[in-house]
Amino acid sequence: MTSPLTKLGLGSGQFGLDQQTAVRGRPRDAEARDILSIAARSGLGVLEVGRHAPSAEVTLGQVLPRPNPFRLTITTVRPDRGADFAEGEIRAQLRRLNVDQVDAILAPSVTDLFSPLGPQLWDRLRALRDAGLTKKIGVSAYSSDDPVGFAKRFKPDVVQAPASLLDQRMLIDGTLAELAGMGIEVHLRSIFLNGLLFLPPDRAPHHLKAAAGRISRARRLIAEGRSDPLQAALGFALSRPEASVVLVGVASAAEMSAVVAAALSPPPDLDWDEMAIDDPAALDPRAWAAA
Repeated sequence: MTSPLTKLGLGSGQFGLDQQTAVRGRPRDAEARDILSIAARSGLGVLEVGRHAPSAEVTLGQVLPRPNPFRLTITTVRPDRGADFAEGEIRAQLRRLNVDQVDAILAPSVTDLFSPLGPQLWDRLRALRDAGLTKKIGVSAYSSDDPVGFAKRFKPDVVQAPASLLDQRMLIDGTLAELAGMGIEVHLRSIFLNGLLFLPPDRAPHHLKAAAGRISRARRLIAEGRSDPLQAALGFALSRPEASVVLVGVASAAEMSAVVAAALSPPPDLDWDEMAIDDPAALDPRAWAAA
């Protein structure tokens, strides 16, 4: 039986490498090294390298286990400054990470690829794939982007999309199933929906107050099912047949260990449908950014 951890991927965005202060009294590079060591020993397949400052990418390259056990995913810059600039940034990022190639390079958004210079960026990513700098190219998408329409036109190898037991929109409408049926790798992100499921309803962001009752109901159902929010969120995401990879973010080695333990636990027997939030305003990523 395949371990659920092979489907689990790790995002580096919460490592804190761009900040100067230590984490809980520990140097940030030491914390990142321990996080990656636990992930590697546990058999996590993918490491998504978020947009970091160059110095943080150098540090990440220094603390990566060697030989590198992860399939690396990076996100390129926006196409505004042209394809040559984007390629230069990609090659510089690989040097900072001390790797010769990555598994996937993602464009920042569907909107960027539909901008005037977007097609040139996509053509350049295809060229870099042909040259062997990456095995796959793709994009980060939202439900409002018409990911299926985009996929039919651009034919990506990977689409990264948000989905969670609270935000099931692209699962309910069949978008992710259709993408997977086209042979596209679907990487789920935001499976904890910015930690919303872990917050008491009275501490939810203002734009989510209307959904507070639904959040309370989800927490009650999880408790009645003798589970906890972390195990439920992971169990839901890892059980989705549409997903090739489920990305999580952690800020410490302790959190990494907790995620591994929860992912290895038997998935809870819960009514997932009853936990979905159907309020588009509450799930709007622009509202999260402004909160």
